[in-house]
Amino acid sequence: MASNDKNGKKEVDKISGVETTGHEWDGIKELNNPAPRWWLWVFFVCIVFSVGYWYVYPAWPTLNGNTKGSMGWTEYLQLKQQQAEIEALHAKYEGRFAAASLEQITNDTELYEYARAGGAVAFKNNCAACHGTGAQGGKGYPNLNDDDWLWGGTLDQIYTTIRYGAHNDNPQTHVGVMPPWKGILKPEDIEAVAAYVEKLHEGDKAEKDAVYTQGQAVFAKSCASCHGANGEGKMEIGAPRLNDDIWLFGSDHGTIIQTITYGRTGVMPAWEGRLSDSTIKQLAVYVHSLGGGK
Repeated sequence: MASNDKNGKKEVDKISGVETTGHEWDGIKELNNPAPRWWLWVFFVCIVFSVGYWYVYPAWPTLNGNTKGSMGWTEYLQLKQQQAEIEALHAKYEGRFAAASLEQITNDTELYEYARAGGAVAFKNNCAACHGTGAQGGKGYPNLNDDDWLWGGTLDQIYTTIRYGAHNDNPQTHVGVMPPWKGILKPEDIEAVAAYVEKLHEGDKAEKDAVYTQGQAVFAKSCASCHGANGEGKMEIGAPRLNDDIWLFGSDHGTIIQTITYGRTGVMPAWEGRLSDSTIKQLAVYVHSLGGGK
């Protein structure tokens, strides 16, 4: 490090003509350039602002907590005020909404939008864990955006399903179980009916070989009473449609074999008693509006 004093004179950089500070690293000398004037002004403004901020808002810690500020502002007070605004807006519609039927709600633009907004929040808080944030479903969890409905896709049917659920301890829950056919059907019959079900959606275009014919006979005897003669399903007992490309647990041959062999019992909780009737109505309207409702 070099000194800034040579023979009593300050060292000046030959190229820039600016005095140096006397600091030097690896031959690089530090110039004694003052801070830009705009930077100094910004610095002073920040100091003034910080003093004002400390005076107006709670800032400094004290032995008893912190300074309260001249405005008396706190995050808790702000939250309370925001909640009061939300509750006031909520009360504006809730009375009308609670008294309205589902049909009346869909015919009232304000109530309909109120229901969709509230239903979207309730769905993400209570339903998205199983059905997905976009209601796209997953293996074992129905997609709510399509027209395949186990228990019906009208507003009233969706409301009933949300309220009472399926296969739970609620007295009015939906009940519809796919029984295990292991030990009832022979392994070769299970194989044949699985092959037949795989081709149901092909209709008359399906290749009708010996296995298909065997499976068709087994289906007519053991499966058609629930799923319909042509695999169209029965909503009143929650039996899914089998003659399309929408599958709850999977459409590959191995999964179909597993379903027939061991059965399926999907559970949906009853939301009655957990959510208010108003929230259940909002959910029904929201789910119906996703595009798959009938």
